[in-house]
Amino acid sequence: MSADQASWNTAVRHLYRDAFAYIATGPRRHEDWTLDVLALLARAVPDPRGWARVDDGEKDPERVGNPTWPFAGHPPEYVAPRLKEIDRDSAENLLLALTEGGCTLSNLQYFNESVDELRAMARTVLARYGDEAAYRTNVSKTGSAPGTLDFTLEGLGYSPMTVFTEDCGLVVVSDTEVGLFWTFNDL
Repeated sequence: MSADQASWNTAVRHLYRDAFAYIATGPRRHEDWTLDVLALLARAVPDPRGWARVDDGEKDPERVGNPTWPFAGHPPEYVAPRLKEIDRDSAENLLLALTEGGCTLSNLQYFNESVDELRAMARTVLARYGDEAAYRTNVSKTGSAPGTLDFTLEGLGYSPMTVFTEDCGLVVVSDTEVGLFWTFNDL
């Protein structure tokens, strides 16, 4: 499966319409992908393809003089160990769980589309990065197998990356691009 600009933009805008989110993709310029993540957090790089970016905090007064807000300014050695690798199925579920605060698949009840239609949108989003992409998250809903997330678990654990009470995200790393999908909730 591959993604074109129109289908990718539509999927991203639709899935995160009700979330307070930051969705961005930048070029992969470094072997150490965390440097590319930091560039995305600082909003220092454009989307290499010119595709949609969602930045709900863009006009927030807190952003003045602090382009990384609401992300806290962390060095790569802080970021890397807090982003654990997960498999593609878990990444797909996480994209859907990020559609609202709480990082849960029960968020899907607020959409008019079926779960299958929403999963197709998540697959479209991931298709941009190719089949060889790696997926990382700060969420710790650890599944029974290594590298999996279990969204049937009640509790939510995560390694904070922002100034908010809750922030959950997915980083997608390909050979040429790095995608960032992050939602925030100030409980």
